[in-house]
Amino acid sequence: MAQFEGSKLRLARHYWGKTLGQVAEDIERSRQYVSQLETGKASSVSRDVLESLAHSLNVTPDFFCSPAGPALTEDQAHFRSLASTKVSTKLKVLARGTIFDQLARFIDERVALPDVNFPDYSGASTPEEIERAAEKSRLYWGLGLGPIDNMVKVVEHAGALVTFFRDASQEVDALSIPSIRPIIVRNDAKESPFRQRFDIAHEMAHLILHEGIETGDRKTETEANRLASAFLLPRSTFAKVFKTRGRSLDWHCIVDIKMAFGVSKAAILYRAKVLGLIDERQYKSGVIFLKNTRQSKKEDEDDLVEKERADLLSKSFEVLSNHHGLGFNDVASALGVQPSLLRVVISDVVEEDLIRNDHKIRRPNLKLV
Repeated sequence: MAQFEGSKLRLARHYWGKTLGQVAEDIERSRQYVSQLETGKASSVSRDVLESLAHSLNVTPDFFCSPAGPALTEDQAHFRSLASTKVSTKLKVLARGTIFDQLARFIDERVALPDVNFPDYSGASTPEEIERAAEKSRLYWGLGLGPIDNMVKVVEHAGALVTFFRDASQEVDALSIPSIRPIIVRNDAKESPFRQRFDIAHEMAHLILHEGIETGDRKTETEANRLASAFLLPRSTFAKVFKTRGRSLDWHCIVDIKMAFGVSKAAILYRAKVLGLIDERQYKSGVIFLKNTRQSKKEDEDDLVEKERADLLSKSFEVLSNHHGLGFNDVASALGVQPSLLRVVISDVVEEDLIRNDHKIRRPNLKLV
């Protein structure tokens, strides 16, 4: 029998957020035995145990016997979470990021994805350097200084794959993986499409500013927020359109900017404060108003705009189907997992008709853009 890879068991267990005891109960063995399997102390694994583990964790028996690739760790990804986030939640999200990275590599070997083309401003750290990095990034991609129509398309055109993890904890905002094929994972639990755009810009900022730098502390998170804010609301343009009514905020103007630039009112207030267009008292007054009107998490206009969809992953599956004869089930099988497991890391990004019953779409002239 092929060598049992204990790290693959750990990966699949963390993927579902299961404890050693829960897996042990599933396969009718002891917790100690499952622990020994993970650490490589168990001398042999029967076929019955392999099949029971596979059934418990929605993978194939061969999954546990295939070479173990590198598992994603917190210091290898730009991982944004709250300080109170449980370790088990972090491990779950990182495990899902690892599986998605394997999917991305599988796709990259078979589909002509856009070249990875993120500018590198990893030396920028001061507020002024970050402002310039945001302006240069827009210039690098030919975006001008006006509103960004679609943030997901910006990062996809730069070569990143974007997905949304189903049932991810609200404690985890977003995740980006600076792998061979950059990956941006957005938690879709937030209702606001405007906050989603900012999260995409935040993860883009990590890829631009923090190549080879461990992130997650206050300094790097502040830098990413600054670049995201400056990228979405360029200072020269923003200074021209942002107005106040004397010492009072002009909420009609703020709403107009929000709808034109796709940025939340809270982010607009913060940007105005950073650029010195309002003072601390005006900023606090605006924050209190949003809180008192129950707009701290979801603002009044949020339902007027749909969340941006990721296209590159869906188009990749179409190419795999049309030009390689690989349906969704085939891709899952190649990764050694069940389709139900793979669904979790592509969420609603891939159209259902590409998934259901291993459906093959026949569009021979389709090209990936």
